[in-house]
Amino acid sequence: MQRNKNKRGFFNSLVMGIMMSMLIVSISGCDDDDGPDVVNAPSATDKTAKYIFFFIGDGMASPQVNLTEAALADPNFRLVNGAITLGAMNLQHFPVAGMATTHAEDRYITGSAAAATALATGKKTTIGTISKNAGHTQDLKTMAEMAKEKGMKVGIISSVSIDHATPACFYAHENTRNNYYNIASQMDDSGFDYFGGGYAKGDFGSKGPGDVDAQMENAGYEIVDNLGALQSVQPGQKCWAYTDYDRDGALYYEIDRMGTNHISLAQFTEQGVRLLDNPNGFFMMIEGGKVDWACHANDAVSATHDMVAFDNAIGTALDFYNQHPNETLIVVTGDHECGGLALGYANTEYETAFNLLKHQNISYQEFSDIVVSWKGGSKTFAQALESVKEHFGLGDEVVDPLLALSDYEKNQLEQAFNDSMDPNFVRNSEEEYLKYGPYYDPFTVTVTHILNQKAGISWTSYSHTGVPVPVYAIGTGANSFTGSYDNTDVAKKIIVSGSLN
Repeated sequence: MQRNKNKRGFFNSLVMGIMMSMLIVSISGCDDDDGPDVVNAPSATDKTAKYIFFFIGDGMASPQVNLTEAALADPNFRLVNGAITLGAMNLQHFPVAGMATTHAEDRYITGSAAAATALATGKKTTIGTISKNAGHTQDLKTMAEMAKEKGMKVGIISSVSIDHATPACFYAHENTRNNYYNIASQMDDSGFDYFGGGYAKGDFGSKGPGDVDAQMENAGYEIVDNLGALQSVQPGQKCWAYTDYDRDGALYYEIDRMGTNHISLAQFTEQGVRLLDNPNGFFMMIEGGKVDWACHANDAVSATHDMVAFDNAIGTALDFYNQHPNETLIVVTGDHECGGLALGYANTEYETAFNLLKHQNISYQEFSDIVVSWKGGSKTFAQALESVKEHFGLGDEVVDPLLALSDYEKNQLEQAFNDSMDPNFVRNSEEEYLKYGPYYDPFTVTVTHILNQKAGISWTSYSHTGVPVPVYAIGTGANSFTGSYDNTDVAKKIIVSGSLN
């Protein structure tokens, strides 16, 4: 797997110009014509892409990319099973880059369903809608459905549940993203050849476990739940593959997955290539979904590890591209930014200490579960600080003086600990919301905030933001992805490059 050693940041000075041009660009993304209205279409010399990889980093914009680059450049940052990996991300190997706006039909700051609909169909829709028009009167055909109609094999992969908003928008049509069971029940109707990643969140409801499995089996899908079984599936056999999943049907955070035998996003992608490769070509969408979840919780370390997992999957596609450079198109983008991640913090001014991030060894979710287990017990604040030192390094001045906790930080932690332990605690004030978010454990989110701030990282939100997202491309038709445009145009460019319409 090749890595570009030249780290290069993208578009730090373009935001203002892009915002000024958004009204012009977005007009082409909001029309109701059946045909694509494309900016920077492929030139006449470009061939049709036979193999298409579409990577979507949920919650990923330039800050998430840049932070991951910084982590990869630190020889002490723990990446995979304690190994040291240096150098730039695989996606920085791409020769073509652009920037896309992300607004929804009815809101400036988008949600995953509206954004994924735009990326899957080339059409705007409203918040929460799965590949239907704003009025919910018409299904919007997705590029994956177009590829299937053309005779290509199709795969959908995600690190979150397979019926979550982003993967759903490529195979399902639903008025609201919350109808998980209805969405999962459309997998078999799609006829797509490969689903991989998380389980079906909708199968945890009143319908009862096994219903979606039975539907898939009846439709001829082989269902597997471990890497060995997945490797045994033969090309030509339709397959739904998942691995050990969390309470929401998603893969575990990469920082928690390391050292287990859970299937990685890169392995799901590699097996997808093996199963889908055929003379008619294939289309594969791969989502790094838990980047978004970690950023919602303001957990920079977990987000970075999942960005690395996402980038490793991109490396698998690059390996395939190197074997088929004249027939393959790889496009990488985000659906939106999440958390308002800023590489800089007021108290550290111009200084950063990203090396401090290596001391966090579990996700906010795993630590939250530990904190919840303390409730009703006899855990003292001093004992809680020892657990913080074990899992985040905070307070361990011997390891690094920068990890020392100030009196101000200790007071923050003690108040948050008391709130976490209080069975009657309700966040009903603006101050409590700003400190802890809408539903995160007070003690855990305070710990991650302090570690992030010491590293020179800060957050402005527990939700999505409206900043543009980067777009990277390599291969057949890649030259059309330069410049600035709307997220609907990302879809239109892929559709034209693959002659899918």
